[in-house]
Amino acid sequence: MIKPVFVAACLACCALLPAGPQGSSASALGAQTAPSAARGKDGAPSAPSDSFKVVLLGTGVGPVVNLQQYGASILVEAGGERFLFDCGRGATIRLTQAGVPLGSITRVFLTHLHSDHVVQLPDLLLTGWAAGRRAVPLEVWGPAGTRAMMDHIQQAFTFDIQTRRDVDEHFPASGIEVVSHDIQEGVVFDDHGVTVTAFVVDHGPVRPAFGYRVDYRGRSVVLSGDTRVSENLIRHARGADVLIHEVIDPDALRARRDLPSAEVVAAIIAHHTTPEQAGEVFSRVHPRLAVYSHAPNNERVLAQTRTTYTGPLQGPEDLLTIVIGDEIAVRHAPR
Repeated sequence: MIKPVFVAACLACCALLPAGPQGSSASALGAQTAPSAARGKDGAPSAPSDSFKVVLLGTGVGPVVNLQQYGASILVEAGGERFLFDCGRGATIRLTQAGVPLGSITRVFLTHLHSDHVVQLPDLLLTGWAAGRRAVPLEVWGPAGTRAMMDHIQQAFTFDIQTRRDVDEHFPASGIEVVSHDIQEGVVFDDHGVTVTAFVVDHGPVRPAFGYRVDYRGRSVVLSGDTRVSENLIRHARGADVLIHEVIDPDALRARRDLPSAEVVAAIIAHHTTPEQAGEVFSRVHPRLAVYSHAPNNERVLAQTRTTYTGPLQGPEDLLTIVIGDEIAVRHAPR
């Protein structure tokens, strides 16, 4: 077994995972303060053109408020561009904590339209424009219903938009425009050397629901979205460097007292992936690093996963940063 390499840096450290045997372990990784970001023409940080970076902004499960794990949202930086996947509760706060100006987020990809994946969209739209200097439209890709949802968000905030655009601050009209796409499976973005492919996953009655694969310079990351075991996901994840997958804790769910019946609990479990099942998915895909998000952060889930998977594994953690290259560097946010 290859042990993770820990490199001291300032007050923290970084774990590096080389391209190597699948048996290496990454369930406990070090932390490093991210290096200073490059600056764009307007002085705002911009993603380095040769980097491929993933930041888990929010890793929480469902609509329940969790102060340690915010709502589902993942940032991918590649080709000097930023791509936001889902926009759950607290996404704009986590972006700010990560040093990412809200106005720099101009492309959003939605896995499905459950509220815990989209509830922060109004804040991203409005604050990214009014306080974030976004001067270009916000482009949003998602399943059928995405265009209607974004249209209604704009209608709901008509007063604020008209006041700030036409009467008071006179912010640029283009910055509050939205370009929405109701997508189907296939390549949905291909520019700047970055390809984003949407693929259908199985979230029970929530249809359609998508996962996404992002490819850049021969490297790739796959995001499962919400799904139970999906053969289509496994096909699209083949050869991926990093697979970020959801998981549910059935024991914790059964112990909750706020759910109306055992039937509801069973239905929720059936729409998601258990730790043992997720381990089997990881074992079939063989990513260089398997990561949990939209997942409870507890040792039981990791232990149950280990009954079916022995490769590199990282638990869910808000503001976790993964840099994908010849080596995979995992950086934890300072505590």
